[in-house]
Amino acid sequence: MSASEKKTNRFPEGGERDNHAPLWSGRFCESPDADAVAFETSIGADARMAQDDIAGSMAHAGMLGKQGIIPAEDASRIVQALEAIAADLRSGALQIDPAAEDIHSFVEAVLTDRIGDAGRRLHTGRSRNDQIALDERLYLRRALRDLQKELVSTVEALVSVAEQHTGTLLPGYTHMQRAQPVTLAHHLCAWCWPLTRDYGRIGDALARMDAMPLGSGALAGSGLPLDRQQVAGALGFSRITPNSLDAVSDRDYVLESAAAFAILMTHLSRFCEEIVLWSTEEFGFIRLPEKWSTGSSIMPQKKNPDFAELIRGRCGRVTGDLVALLTMMKGLPLSYNRDLQEDKNSLFSAYDTALSCLRVFRSMVSAAEWDTGRMRAACTGGHANATDLADYLVRKGMPFRTAHTVAASVVRECIESGVQDMTELPFVRLAAHAEEIGQDVYSFLTPEACVSARSLPGGPAPQAVAAQLEELRRFCRNSV
Repeated sequence: MSASEKKTNRFPEGGERDNHAPLWSGRFCESPDADAVAFETSIGADARMAQDDIAGSMAHAGMLGKQGIIPAEDASRIVQALEAIAADLRSGALQIDPAAEDIHSFVEAVLTDRIGDAGRRLHTGRSRNDQIALDERLYLRRALRDLQKELVSTVEALVSVAEQHTGTLLPGYTHMQRAQPVTLAHHLCAWCWPLTRDYGRIGDALARMDAMPLGSGALAGSGLPLDRQQVAGALGFSRITPNSLDAVSDRDYVLESAAAFAILMTHLSRFCEEIVLWSTEEFGFIRLPEKWSTGSSIMPQKKNPDFAELIRGRCGRVTGDLVALLTMMKGLPLSYNRDLQEDKNSLFSAYDTALSCLRVFRSMVSAAEWDTGRMRAACTGGHANATDLADYLVRKGMPFRTAHTVAASVVRECIESGVQDMTELPFVRLAAHAEEIGQDVYSFLTPEACVSARSLPGGPAPQAVAAQLEELRRFCRNSV
């Protein structure tokens, strides 16, 4: 053997392998270029899955021992050592080596350093391909449940605010034009329901990823008598993946999770857009506290809703993460391809952003003050009661399309006369539009009357909103 070969060979005389060499190094004599190592390592992203990787390895080692694939004594030593490694990582006594290729390599290297040859048996019947598929599912199972808890807390916070404003009138808008009166409680309920759907979407993703992939090997399973069901049970999975090729190439659970994060962020972005608008002098419906506002470096008077704007802006980042994942997957043949390593950066970025934005949104809204007088005043003017005039005429027997035309003619007269609200129009002029209009019409056209009339389930009337609030409270009680 030449001097240069000895310098680059990872296997000294006798065939002993360096515990910290790449797991695949047995086929190679030449060390990889330093730039290549830096380019392909994923330890920076993998590190957050350390506990999940160890949990999967403990279940795998226990099964290997029970099946007699490795000596029971070695299996026991592996499990005990992995427990110690997990504890040391939690306490900070052990730090993840940034030079490690990935979290799998790091854990196995530390394990083998601590218990010697027994540690070399851990990877029996396993590939990093099925190992990472397991690690990601274990991580997401924890992370998604945490996000669900945050969603429930946010719904609870919104419900608490809404319960204080069941009688607070607020214009509802279409096309950003005043449309019909509602209440602030009704509007806040409209913020809650999308979050309950986000909760359900995450639950759907959790249900579909509840399949244990270990035992799929690199792509074709294993010739060893592995007990996949035992590992699934030990890790809390309800079933095993049915096809080894699919198991190692599937990232649907990543895509679904990222899609759920993107949809959640879209909801938060829309809510924050309303907060930004409502906090302007032009609206003046909401006042954000100073602790949830910023100022200007040049304009001394400014108090800006930057946190709402940042949430709105970060929606684009999460949407971009989803698009990156979809684009990465679209051209991959079965089964595993190294492109899949890139899923973690986008997945973790999307998750971290969604989680932090949800927490900030909840705190910001909980601390906000609402100008009920400005909201009530905005319900008059703009003729938001025009539909109620049409409904009044329908109750008098007029066909709706005719009633719509009559109400529109009243609105037109108000506009031409400079009258801000049709209740300010003298009765003689109002009644001239239709003989069905009586003196009682005015009692149907106040904002309070307009809201109270809409008592169907889902509507803004106090009793309808009370039912929604109770249903939302029930959702919170029965979730997570």
